[in-house]
Amino acid sequence: MTVVTRSISSVSGQALRGARTGIPVVAPAKRQWSVLVWFSYFWIGLVVFLAIFASVLPIAPIDAVVGPPRQPPQLGSLDTLLGTDGTGRSLLSRLIYGGQVSLVVGTVSAAGGVLVGTILGLLAGYFRGRVDWIVTLAADVLLSFPALVLLLAITSIFSPSVPTLLIGLALTSTPTFIRLARANTMAWSSREFVRAARNMGASDTRIVLREILPNVVPTIAAYLPLVVAALIVAEGSLSFLGLGVPPPTPSWGGMINAGAAEMRTSPYLVFVPATVLFLTVFALNQAGEHLRLRFDRTLRD
Repeated sequence: MTVVTRSISSVSGQALRGARTGIPVVAPAKRQWSVLVWFSYFWIGLVVFLAIFASVLPIAPIDAVVGPPRQPPQLGSLDTLLGTDGTGRSLLSRLIYGGQVSLVVGTVSAAGGVLVGTILGLLAGYFRGRVDWIVTLAADVLLSFPALVLLLAITSIFSPSVPTLLIGLALTSTPTFIRLARANTMAWSSREFVRAARNMGASDTRIVLREILPNVVPTIAAYLPLVVAALIVAEGSLSFLGLGVPPPTPSWGGMINAGAAEMRTSPYLVFVPATVLFLTVFALNQAGEHLRLRFDRTLRD
């Protein structure tokens, strides 16, 4: 039976070939990126570029007075493009240098959580038994504490600083990667190629590192931007509460906290850093979701 398909001119040739052979021809699906995905990658690239090259950009130092205090955004000068804060410092400069802090804190703490969580998740998912029970219990204990409460406790015991934030945020992100690595390890360890390697006499170390880990890494890497976005929000929340990065080092949460007292008279002091924080977190979430759909093999296998 010949299948006749009416299509647009771009696939008409394939339809004619299918009609001649009697075999339906389906055009391959085209992967399209939405405008939000394009914007998200552009925004992440822009923020990373500005943070890396902040020292060579034609902007004022973070502690330099560039104009009158609480000057609203205006054209004419790059330093006053987004306005000035309560002491006359450039908001644009402080946003760019604050991006360094937020990106470093979010990325480094997420990398620490990935390293520890992946190792523990691999051990728990592969060896099962007592190891799985101990690792799962530790992850459940950490998850039983609200992340913000745990971070507040850590920063109140130790003096607020970048190392304290890194340790606290890495600790809160570790259980997520433990569960993710454990679930994927349990799924991959039951596959035929792992059983074949075990039957051929391969050691547990080789099976974990050579057979399972390469299949677990793409899934974990796809979720990494989502975790980085959550950690940036957590760092901003702590800085807003005065327990984050200590001044004079700028941070987006600290800038929001500093402008909250003048919200009625100078709302841009809050809206400008809050908008940058929102766009960055939104872009990371969009990029993370796109990478998860693209590289998470558990969604296709």
